[in-house]
Amino acid sequence: MGQMQDPAPSTRTSRRGLTIGLLLGVTAIAFEAMAVATAMPAAAADLGDLELYAWTFTAFMLASTFAIVAAGQFSDRIGPKVPLAVGFGLFAVGLVVSAVAPTMPVLLVGRFVQGLGGGAANLAVMVLVARVFDERERAVIMTGFSAAWMVPSFAGPPIAAWLTKALSWHWVFWSVLPLMAIAALLMTGPLRALRLPPHAGVATLKGQLPRAGVAALGAAALQLAGHHLDLWSLAWAALGVALLWWGLPPLLPQGFRPTGAGLDALVVVRAFTAGAFAGGQAFLPLMLVRSEGLPLDWAGSVLIVGSVGWMLGAWLQSRPWLRLRRDQIIIAGVGSVTVGLALAAASGWLPGRLLAAAVVGWFFGGLGMGLSLASTSLAVMQLSEPVAIGRNTSSLQVGESLGNSIGAGIAGTLFVIGLAQSSGALGFGGALTAMVLLGLVALAASWRIGAVENHSVSL
Repeated sequence: MGQMQDPAPSTRTSRRGLTIGLLLGVTAIAFEAMAVATAMPAAAADLGDLELYAWTFTAFMLASTFAIVAAGQFSDRIGPKVPLAVGFGLFAVGLVVSAVAPTMPVLLVGRFVQGLGGGAANLAVMVLVARVFDERERAVIMTGFSAAWMVPSFAGPPIAAWLTKALSWHWVFWSVLPLMAIAALLMTGPLRALRLPPHAGVATLKGQLPRAGVAALGAAALQLAGHHLDLWSLAWAALGVALLWWGLPPLLPQGFRPTGAGLDALVVVRAFTAGAFAGGQAFLPLMLVRSEGLPLDWAGSVLIVGSVGWMLGAWLQSRPWLRLRRDQIIIAGVGSVTVGLALAAASGWLPGRLLAAAVVGWFFGGLGMGLSLASTSLAVMQLSEPVAIGRNTSSLQVGESLGNSIGAGIAGTLFVIGLAQSSGALGFGGALTAMVLLGLVALAASWRIGAVENHSVSL
């Protein structure tokens, strides 16, 4: 296929500034994502309206799903610079609204605006990487982005806890703004120097954004269905499936088939792998506290073990001596996630006897995510026509977002069933076993991707 030659920044210094700015921006968004879970209980205690607590997370997800689609469409139509700037601006506005929120509804508005900004910025960053850096450089940049997400997973919770205790939960949001400001200053000059003309022949925006909103509402309905086991659950589930059935197809690669190869398989792999890991991560700490009797800080340290594995996987996928094609790296990553979840599930079924299996399993789960997450993004860039990079990257991230929601919803439903029967083993073991099944679906799809060459380069 024809390769459009997008110009790079004019000097080595400006190119370095752009790279550092992008990494800082992603770090800021990642830190907020990791820290907010620590600060939110204090915010709820301060603001009240505890029944709205879960929606502080759902509001972000709903807005992010919509923004990913919008940014993908606009990135193909007008280039990624404007969506990136708008995304960063909206995320900063959302931080300010959240930081000054006097009530829980206002905090929900702030989180919604953050989701719009975070979703748009993350998508535009991926498109910018695809158009500015060559294939060999992209693997290194993706390793940097993985590090930008992983470092906050180590530092975010303790920093958020300290800020909340020493000052207030408001400062968790305020603390992200300086990083955003520095990132913007570093990127402004290089972005102005870039000449990224819009691609010709891109698809029209008409009808796409409403469908994205409908798909996001469908995912929310499925989440609601898993929260209560009654007749209303069936109604919410049916509504969610109907909304996704109508809203999702236009957001996926053109001609998408769930059993297809290439791009189709990549979207399926990303959705089910991310959903399986997210569902496992949501309930692993709770299982370690309630079934294994670990204190909360020790349970959290198991998640850090997964982060170490994730960093290792992200590093490995960019090594020039790794003699595997990109699709083979994805297969290995998805297999590692599935094996890791199986070990964690075994610990769930046999509480008090297989704690080591959960710890080792979560390392392999993180390792697999590090291998597969960056590799699916790179593979989409390599398999996409230049005019469709934005749309296809958007499809990948929409799949991930919806997969996270559905995976957590399935795990939550099985956990509720276990609670109703007073069986922690069923609740945790069943939830994690369901995530293993999602991993197996992703593994089967990964074999259909087809050969994708690996253009790795070391740091």
